[in-house]
Amino acid sequence: MRKYWHVINIGIQNTLVYRFNFLARATMGLIPLTAVIFLWRTIYEGKAAASEVAGYTLAQMISYYLVVTLVDMLTAVAEDDWMIAADIKDGNISQFLVKPIDYLTYRLSLFFSGRIIYTAVAMIPVALFIIYMRKYFVLPPDAMAWCGFLVSLVLTGLSQFLLSFTMALLAFWVLEISSFSFILLALERLASGQMFPLDILPHGFAQLLMWTPFPYGVFFPVSIYMGKVTGTALVQGLFIQIMWVAATYALARMVWGRGLKTYTVVGG
Repeated sequence: MRKYWHVINIGIQNTLVYRFNFLARATMGLIPLTAVIFLWRTIYEGKAAASEVAGYTLAQMISYYLVVTLVDMLTAVAEDDWMIAADIKDGNISQFLVKPIDYLTYRLSLFFSGRIIYTAVAMIPVALFIIYMRKYFVLPPDAMAWCGFLVSLVLTGLSQFLLSFTMALLAFWVLEISSFSFILLALERLASGQMFPLDILPHGFAQLLMWTPFPYGVFFPVSIYMGKVTGTALVQGLFIQIMWVAATYALARMVWGRGLKTYTVVGG
């Protein structure tokens, strides 16, 4: 493991070069968040003070989007898939085939190092925004919600990375993966609960989505945080999330193995 800790250290040093870019990205990301919050405030404006929409009060709805921002900051894949695809197309993965280092673990180490720096930088504007919106910010109801949220958050980061890693491996067969990446991004935004709580959808359709990996990227950890998933539902949800992490890991390994059989490098 020492070599991967070294990779994380190198990744942190390299990522620090882009700290201003991260700060600008995090700050600009608050603009659509502000628009969404104003939209929901307008929706609730004509209702009674304690009224609910899909089981959410105004404070809970705004808090939902604030926590979504935190989850995205901690777990979202930035440009890892593009870098992996570039490594394949440029032949850079050849060095990993002759050295005692696993490429998937190497990229996962770089992913974690990138998240560490991005979170450290982005936390400044996000924290200031949350402080400004503090009267709407709801904390988890108990220690169990905190623990479940943290466990789910780690699993979310792993599944997000593994999905992107697998998608990037299509570079073994196609010259450009951008179309596939945009399709995956669109599915994640629509089906993960990032744009709206999945409770708003018809119950049957929302339950069907919970058997896919997408809601576990945002909606499930946020629901744990807000105390909407407890007891048996919490255990079942975490189990399904673990199963999806295992499935995406197995898929990544399988696609990597198949891809290597087609991989050729010409020249030095």
